[in-house]
Amino acid sequence: MRDGHGLSGEATEATVVVVGIGDDGWPGLTSEAQAVLRDAVVIAGGGRQLALLPDLRARRIPLPSPLLEQLDGLIAANPDLCLLASGDPMLHGIGATLARRLGPGRIRVLPAVSSVALACSRLGWAEHEVDVVSVLSRPPEAILPAVQPGARLLVLCRDGGTPAALAALLADRGWAPTRVTVLEHLGGPAERVRGPYPAGSPEPGPFADLCLAALACEPDAADRVLPRVPGLPDGAYETDGQLTRREVRAAALAALAPGPGQVLWDVGAGSGSIGIEWMRTDQRCRAIAVEARPDRADLLERNATRLGVPGLEIIRGVAPDALAGLARPDAVFVGGGLTADGVVEACWEALPPGGRLAAHAVTVESEAVLQQWQRTVGGQMVKLAVSYQAPLGRFTTWRPALPVTQWQVIK
Repeated sequence: MRDGHGLSGEATEATVVVVGIGDDGWPGLTSEAQAVLRDAVVIAGGGRQLALLPDLRARRIPLPSPLLEQLDGLIAANPDLCLLASGDPMLHGIGATLARRLGPGRIRVLPAVSSVALACSRLGWAEHEVDVVSVLSRPPEAILPAVQPGARLLVLCRDGGTPAALAALLADRGWAPTRVTVLEHLGGPAERVRGPYPAGSPEPGPFADLCLAALACEPDAADRVLPRVPGLPDGAYETDGQLTRREVRAAALAALAPGPGQVLWDVGAGSGSIGIEWMRTDQRCRAIAVEARPDRADLLERNATRLGVPGLEIIRGVAPDALAGLARPDAVFVGGGLTADGVVEACWEALPPGGRLAAHAVTVESEAVLQQWQRTVGGQMVKLAVSYQAPLGRFTTWRPALPVTQWQVIK
C-alpha cells in the first residue's frame, strides 16, 4: 500500500514514551513527566527541547532528519525510548504519528499544555470555535479552505518568516482586512504577543521561529470568498477546457459524499476539480488524482496548491494500471477513460462495501458503458442538462452545455 502506515515487525514490538514539554521547560512538567525523564535510559528530541532539560542520567540523542524515514530504525535500536515533543504531542505532533504507526497500545503520551490552548487563553477565543491548521511542513496555501468570513484560525508556523508569508497570501487573495496576531514563545519567559494588525499592512516583525499566528478572517469583498462546500466558480481553476462544470461538479460531490478521513480516487482528473473540492470540505479528507497527460497533471497540481489542498496526491499514469497499489478508496469518481478496458472494473473492485462511485459520460459510447454497469450492479442514472444565459445579437438566449449522464451507486 502507498499510504505509508505501519512499521517493520521488529519496531512494532517497541514501547515508546512521549513527553510533551512547553517553553517553560522542566518547571512546567508534571511530577509524572519529570519522574519518567529521570528514569529514562535514552531521551530523543529536538535540540530546543533537549536544552530545556536539567542534568539527567539518560543518554540524549537528537532526532534524525528527515525524521519519518528514520523513525523505524530509531525505535528498533532503542526499545525503551523516551521521546521529547513540543507541547501536546497529539496536536500535529510526533505522538499522533506514532499512534498511527505503532498503535495506541505501544505508546504512552504525557502531554503538556498545547500552544493552541495557550493561544486561546491569551486571545480570549473559545477553543471549540477555532480551526487549527499546521504549515510546519506545508505551504502557506494550506490555510485557504479554512479562511472564511468570520472564521478564527490558529496557524502553527514553520518559522519566524511564516506570519509574513501568511499575511502576503491573504492580502493577495482578497483577505487584506484579516486581523493577524503573532504569539511567540507561548508559556515561556520570552513570551510575546504582537498584534492584531491587518494582513494588508506591514507586519511588526521579525518574529521568533517558535510562533503561532492567529487570524480573524475578513474578506475585501463577498465575491472573493471561495466556500468549502462543493461548486466553486469555474473561474477559480486554471484549465485547458477539461473541467467538470460548477453545477455538474456539485452534483458529483453530493453523490460521492465526502467524509472526514476518507479517501477519494479521482480517475481521469483533468483540472483536478473533483479531488480538490473533496479535500476542501474537511482538512482530514484525502484524494488521489490519476491523470494520464503530463501537462494536465502539472496543471491540476497548480490548482491544488492555489486552492489550498497541496496534499492532493497526483498519480501520473494511465488507468487501470495506474490504480494498482493505491490506498483503498472510500469513493471513486471516474471523469475520463470510461471506454478503456478494465477501468470501471478496477474501480468497482477496489471499493469496500458501502463505498460510493460516481461516473460522468458525455458521449454515446461512454454512456453505453454506464448503462451496462447500471443494469449489472444497480445504482441511479441521472441526465444533467445545464444552460447558460448568453447574448444573441441585441437579445439574450440560453446556450445549453453538453448534457452529462451521471451514474451514482453504492456498493
